[in-house]
Amino acid sequence: MVRGSPPDLAAIATALRALIIELDAEVVEVAWSRQRIAGYGVGPRKMSEHYAYIAPQKRHVNLGLNRGALVPDPSGLLEGTGRAMRHVKVRSEAEVHRPELRAILVAAREERVSALAWGT
Repeated sequence: MVRGSPPDLAAIATALRALIIELDAEVVEVAWSRQRIAGYGVGPRKMSEHYAYIAPQKRHVNLGLNRGALVPDPSGLLEGTGRAMRHVKVRSEAEVHRPELRAILVAAREERVSALAWGT
């Protein structure tokens, strides 16, 4: 996923990965090499069980949320207008440690766990 990325973006992606693992010790990580992303979820299925992904871009790293439109975002960090997906553009390692980002990730995981428990 970070191969070929500039060192600063690779460091951001690595820090985001560490944060996801810290918040969800049982997370299932799947690398999608053709898309240059890694997905994170409660199971291996990208569209139903994943709740987040990390995607290095040219000048930032996207922390995407597969069902971000359903996640509370009182700080207004999430971007996007799709029916379900949203993302946060992370431009520095310091941004990875924002409490608001942690809260969004926890809520995204909880949304997936709850939705899958109800079969939606």
